[in-house]
Amino acid sequence: MKLLKGTKVYSILTGNCPVCQSESMYSVQNPYKLSSTLKMEERCSRCRTKYKIEPSFFYGAMYVSYPVGLIFAGTAFVLTYLAFDFSLIATYAVIVAVMVLSLPIILRISRNIWINFFMHYGSHKVPLKKSNTRF
Repeated sequence: MKLLKGTKVYSILTGNCPVCQSESMYSVQNPYKLSSTLKMEERCSRCRTKYKIEPSFFYGAMYVSYPVGLIFAGTAFVLTYLAFDFSLIATYAVIVAVMVLSLPIILRISRNIWINFFMHYGSHKVPLKKSNTRF
């Protein structure tokens, strides 16, 4: 994954800050802790990027979640119905199970994609940490 560092794909897949990509935007790394799936830090501690640009900023992620969900459901369909030759009822059951189980991941990926529309890697200079050494 380090190979992709500096790209939007890296930020989207890891959930890291879209500007410096040095730390996670989310308070809890595990998306399956349902009480804190969407809890985010207010700012990046390294580059001080504010994640919620404006109130209700992440409502736009709802529009992104639909095609992301279609990708998950389409993949489940192709694998179960076309590759493994399941019946339509079994394929439907698998798609429903995949959608329910992957909902926290879909929500986070949608937020990651949405914020990466508006922020770019390296767009802010990373502040240097003060040191006690004198030159």
